[in-house]
Amino acid sequence: MNFFKIKTSWSNSEFILIKLCMASAYIFIGSYFHEFFENYYPVLIVIFAITVIWFVYQWLKKMKSQKQL
Repeated sequence: MNFFKIKTSWSNSEFILIKLCMASAYIFIGSYFHEFFENYYPVLIVIFAITVIWFVYQWLKKMKSQKQL
């Protein structure tokens, strides 16, 4: 599975379209299946919190390593 190990560099402006696409899909799915997801709010909040902490840690680690170069 070398596909997941490919390194690319993207600027934030290049990610705008994919971010807007994903956000609109999340809003559509969330509004359409509101009653279904209501039962899973605690699990979704835990997953969200873990991924936010993980992302911020990875981001800070990357920023720190780039300053030292």
